[in-house]
Amino acid sequence: KEGGAGGAGGGDALAVGGLTLDRADEFAYVDPTNGDVTEQQGLRFWFTDGSRLVFRLSGTGSVGATIRMYLERLETDVAGQTLSNAEALATTVAAALELSNMEALTGRAEPSVIT
Repeated sequence: KEGGAGGAGGGDALAVGGLTLDRADEFAYVDPTNGDVTEQQGLRFWFTDGSRLVFRLSGTGSVGATIRMYLERLETDVAGQTLSNAEALATTVAAALELSNMEALTGRAEPSVIT
């Protein structure tokens, strides 16, 4: 479930959308109040530039479920901190779309909601 970009046997790093994949895993949620564990809550991807990507399903069934995509990128350059979210995350978005093949799988070229 967890591994580096080269997979279980090692190998070449995976480059997607202008970023290089560092590692990925499937994560579980642990309830902090009672310790219950819920498996298969989504997929996480970390890139060598520090960007992070998370995909998870939201909804109770496979029909009509929402695919949530979370993106993070640390910007330490003050000049880069004035960019719009779309500009600052453009490379991370490109990597996410290439990695997931989202448009081909869903038939959507753009998200229905951005928050």
